[in-house]
Amino acid sequence: MNRLSSAVLVAVALGAGSAAAQRQELSARVDSIVTAALRIGGMSVAVVWGRDTVTMKGYGLADVENDIPATAQTMFRVGSVTKQFTAAAVMQLVEHGRLSLDDDITTFVPNAPVHGRRILVRQLLNHTSGIPSYTDVPEFDRVARLDLSHDSLLATIAPDSLLFEPGSHFYYNNTGYYLLGMTIEKIVGQPCAEAIATQLFTPLGLAGTAYCSPSAIIKHRAQGYGVRRGQPVNAEYTSIDLAFAAGALCSTAGDLVKWTNALSSGRVVSGASYTRMTTPVELPSGRKMTYGFGLEAGQLDSHRMISHGGAINGFSAHLAYFPGDSLTVVVLANSSAPTAAIALNIARAAFGLPLQVGPALPKQMATPPALRAKLVGAYLLMQPDGSWVSATITQQDDMLQLQIEKGPPRPLLYQGEATFAIAGMGPARVYFDVAGAIATGFQLDAGSRPLEAVRH
Repeated sequence: MNRLSSAVLVAVALGAGSAAAQRQELSARVDSIVTAALRIGGMSVAVVWGRDTVTMKGYGLADVENDIPATAQTMFRVGSVTKQFTAAAVMQLVEHGRLSLDDDITTFVPNAPVHGRRILVRQLLNHTSGIPSYTDVPEFDRVARLDLSHDSLLATIAPDSLLFEPGSHFYYNNTGYYLLGMTIEKIVGQPCAEAIATQLFTPLGLAGTAYCSPSAIIKHRAQGYGVRRGQPVNAEYTSIDLAFAAGALCSTAGDLVKWTNALSSGRVVSGASYTRMTTPVELPSGRKMTYGFGLEAGQLDSHRMISHGGAINGFSAHLAYFPGDSLTVVVLANSSAPTAAIALNIARAAFGLPLQVGPALPKQMATPPALRAKLVGAYLLMQPDGSWVSATITQQDDMLQLQIEKGPPRPLLYQGEATFAIAGMGPARVYFDVAGAIATGFQLDAGSRPLEAVRH
């Protein structure tokens, strides 16, 4: 789509009337959506349609103890939204011939915990390496407040074997992006924070984006909050050095809009590289995931969406870009507010779609008997900590059921195309890999990290 006047786009989406009036109406709906979700702390929200800023403002407090309001200039920790910056920096190095997506990671990080396997740069970018995530191992709780060296951080997962053969499954993985940050340092010869600033922040004029060091003086920095016994508290401290290239950045809503515009228009990486970043990885089973390199690709109704969320102690963030509509929505919070749900409802309001209140109710379709026969059986399901537990698909009358370990059997509600909802588990979905006469495995997506299962 050409970048038509954003005022025209707003008018088309929301109906007749002056563009200014329609913009004001959408801005009022954004206010309503955000204030209804705000419980503690504050938020900063940007909604930009083409060249038209519908809204860019703060809500609530950036610092509760000192009554400092959140504004459009407030800098929030953005957690895993950081990953797209790391991925873009890696793709720039690929374009300059300084590494290849098919390079073995041990070329740059000799002590990477690969356990004798060949793990590629691309497998770190798209979470198919099989390396355990350091944030999932029990040791992480003990060291989360410590500013560990790279070697000490990698030592927390070094004893653990790979979760699966590299490239065979998907496992959202902070270790992969930590290793990519180490790779950038090795190639560029300077700390990752400085390299990212030199390659990305400075040339793009992202003055409100930085490595969120606790010792640095960062203007307009928000404080993070949690809840204990129903009351707001200061968030537990976690070393930002451990977040590193997987989640260490602070940014503003406006800078993330500026970044999205630059990245999608070819001013950061080439069009071919951006296509790679936004093309979901396809597993050997033939199932396509939603993740590319540092970005997820999906749909909201009929609207293509490129997005990523982030969460780190005391903060949550979500950035959603709709390329066919030239719409960017950013929601940043200094709490565990549901920023993804807020951002998607803002987009629904912009597109004239009904808002979603609570989880969407799944369909209840009859499961074809031939499909039921292919899915029944015993599986092994990977847990967030990398361990494997038993999972069984059984048939009760005309309905399939999922039982994990010794838990209760849960009815599966057929949604079409070998996809099932889990009764009583809201947005959770089970996606089966069907090859020939039987399913070879499935993916369980319960809203945090997709978990892979293989037939046992």
